[in-house]
Amino acid sequence: MMDARLRRGRGSLAVGFFVQGVTFALLVTRIPAIQDRYGISDALLPAFLAAVPVLAGVASVTTEKVVDRVGPAVVLRWAQPFVLLALLAVGAGTELWQAAVALGLFGIAVGALDASMNMLGVSLQRAYGRSIMLGFHASYSLGGIVGASLAWAGAHWHLSLFTSYLPVVAVLLPVALVGSRWYAAGGDAPGAGVADEAEGRASGVAFKLLLPLCLVMTFAYIGDSTVSNWSAKYLQDVLHSSEELATVPYNAYMVTTLLGRAVGDFGVRRLGAAAVVRGGAVLAALGFGLVAVAPGAWAGIAAFTLLGLGLSVLVPQTFAAAGRLFPGNSDAAVARLNVFNYVGFLIGSPLVGALGDAWSYRGAMLVPMVLVLVTVVYATSFGSRAARYGGGHERPRTVDVG
Repeated sequence: MMDARLRRGRGSLAVGFFVQGVTFALLVTRIPAIQDRYGISDALLPAFLAAVPVLAGVASVTTEKVVDRVGPAVVLRWAQPFVLLALLAVGAGTELWQAAVALGLFGIAVGALDASMNMLGVSLQRAYGRSIMLGFHASYSLGGIVGASLAWAGAHWHLSLFTSYLPVVAVLLPVALVGSRWYAAGGDAPGAGVADEAEGRASGVAFKLLLPLCLVMTFAYIGDSTVSNWSAKYLQDVLHSSEELATVPYNAYMVTTLLGRAVGDFGVRRLGAAAVVRGGAVLAALGFGLVAVAPGAWAGIAAFTLLGLGLSVLVPQTFAAAGRLFPGNSDAAVARLNVFNYVGFLIGSPLVGALGDAWSYRGAMLVPMVLVLVTVVYATSFGSRAARYGGGHERPRTVDVG
């Protein structure tokens, strides 16, 4: 029977993913409102958006060192409340420098949170012996839906950012703190993968093996950041929607992301991670193409909805593949791979903004379309069909009662 400690750890980590989904959605879907509140120009906005992933990437690398001493559960336990408080600070200020400080603190905390959260997820998947990473990210997507819905309500009722954020933080902060009591790591699996433990600890994570996954992570987050940072502005400025309707694309995107991740673990077990990743990349590329040619707001929303289904599987499976490649040093592999999450955001947000200003936002959508499609080339890095649980150590289903 599966250890009760691991079952509780799985549940509490899913709650952590959910809380972060709510928090992040509340930030990105109100970017136009944040821009208006602080008087951030269109030319300066990409710089503000870029600062967050830069600081998050630095924090992710630092987290690799910290978890060696205290473990990822401790880092996550304190990073999540800090993210929530930083979100509240974004809504509380009025001066440009206050926005810069609040977003900077948000970026640092998110870097530590993302890295430690996925470290725990990879560790628990290894202990379970079957694909469960997509389930954690499904919880994140569910949180994103809730957060985007709350953002819509705030825009609909013309609430200030602080008024919108305060009750959410007041509810989620104690939930996160209580849930963190049961965080648990799964421990290392026996045996060795492509990189054995001795090599991993002696020379670190072999970048040559990690590189294809880093590229996939970058391309996936260029696509995701395009949706999270620009979908509201795209609908409002290009497709001429209302501010209220402009919050809908991210919500719709998160709904299909949730659906894709809810069934994704089953797909990985049946078809293998490589096939699931290929299918997701093709669907995502099609979605971006439809966004670029959308004639109106509702067509754009439908295209962003398809995008969510395609992109939903890429990131969780990339983290899972890193855990399989480096079973003896998965925390370090996840922390370094997580940096390319922010590389994708760092490239994607300013790139789309610059192309949108210099050329057109419709044309800018073709760039993530091409990059996500390139992911098909690297799908073999996710393992053979035989390794369909993403860990190379499949166990009988009878052990899973969580």
